[in-house]
Amino acid sequence: MNRVINRAKALFALVILLTAGIAVFVVEYLIYSESWVMFPGSPHVYGHSNTGDGIVTDRDGVLLMDTVSGKTYAQDEAVRKAMIHWLGDRQGNISTPVLSHYAREMVGYNIFSGVYDYGDATGQVTLTLSSQVQKAALEAMGDYKGTVAVYNYKTGEIICAVSTPAYDPDNVPDIAGDTTGVWDGAYMNRFLKSTYTPGSIFKIVTAVAALETIPDIQEQTFTCAGTVEYGIDKVTCMAEHGTLTFKDAFLRSCNCSFAHIAGQLGGETLQRYAKLLGVTESMSFDGVSTNAGNLQAQGQADVLVAWSAIGQHKDLINPCQFMTLVGAIANGGSGVKPYVVSQVSGGSYTTHEASAESMGRVMSRQTAQTLQAMMRNNVENSYGDENFAGFTVCAKSGTAEVGGDKKPNAMFAGFVTDEEYPLAFIVAVEEGGFGKTVCVPILEKVLSACKTELAP
Repeated sequence: MNRVINRAKALFALVILLTAGIAVFVVEYLIYSESWVMFPGSPHVYGHSNTGDGIVTDRDGVLLMDTVSGKTYAQDEAVRKAMIHWLGDRQGNISTPVLSHYAREMVGYNIFSGVYDYGDATGQVTLTLSSQVQKAALEAMGDYKGTVAVYNYKTGEIICAVSTPAYDPDNVPDIAGDTTGVWDGAYMNRFLKSTYTPGSIFKIVTAVAALETIPDIQEQTFTCAGTVEYGIDKVTCMAEHGTLTFKDAFLRSCNCSFAHIAGQLGGETLQRYAKLLGVTESMSFDGVSTNAGNLQAQGQADVLVAWSAIGQHKDLINPCQFMTLVGAIANGGSGVKPYVVSQVSGGSYTTHEASAESMGRVMSRQTAQTLQAMMRNNVENSYGDENFAGFTVCAKSGTAEVGGDKKPNAMFAGFVTDEEYPLAFIVAVEEGGFGKTVCVPILEKVLSACKTELAP
């Protein structure tokens, strides 16, 4: 009798364990089934004849990639190169996160019927990128390493975001065997994942902080004798500028003047504004995330706060994030989140339609208007209106020392104020030299392509 009871107890325990296991599986299935099926490289989604594998086009409908049977890229070699950091390669060295993110919208999935297609039709992802502007940007960058990007600061559409070096996925070079350094960082989307010492473009951040926290900053004058002493340390300037107003200090990119401004701000305020403006934060859109920037000013010695205020010390900025910041200045102090996927369809159904998404106000409208005027003054009196494809441009250049025997990084950021072309931009050229000299010719070619692409 005891043996029967013990067997019944054991059987009962097994039934409880089995029931509990089934319950756990059901709960996990309800929560995780989509990610199980839709993971990158899933044979149920990518390369399976019964699913809605699809095509990727640019904003004008130009075919960029067909994923129905493997990966077939655009016919134009330059387009293939210019788009590789968004579309990936066949070897998986460069991923395609936006396609993974929108796999459900392309293919169709629910927990009851699983993966399905839309009337036996392929899915389609339409990007905001222009293949023609991408080509122009790639050509303009030449042999430089870096990134150039343009986005619509009203809608959030990324028109161009090229990362170099870039290679042809249909003719892959021997990157692993390269000893020249030509292909260093070829797998990285520098627009999203790089962080650069910004140099003087960071004075935009310092200027915002000063305008919002130092009431008389625009009435002050600063004396530049070429250096500012901090005991045994000092901040140096490229010239002895003499007496400058705040506006002129920004125009001349005077390190000494901005060192004095940093002394009034203090490290804590500078740190707070860098965070408020998003410079030290990461941002995400369309299944991709940017790297966060860096600033170490709070609690630092005065000389280090001064170097931070002029874009040196340990300052780092991400190109995408900084482009969004200058876009917010152009947009009256309110940022708009960028995006690269405008529409996704499955068969005849539109399953995703992008729209402008506000990132909120990051500075007052008055501050934004003052910065607009100061950056416009830079172009009129330093960079030259004739260098920007006929656009009305506001901008700031930067020449960022990176240490050792390396040439400085060349940086340039700003925006177009013409009503029909609300474009913000950034150019970052690694070891390029002077921002104005190197970046402006690159940007002019890209803006010319944008004018052709976006003409009403």
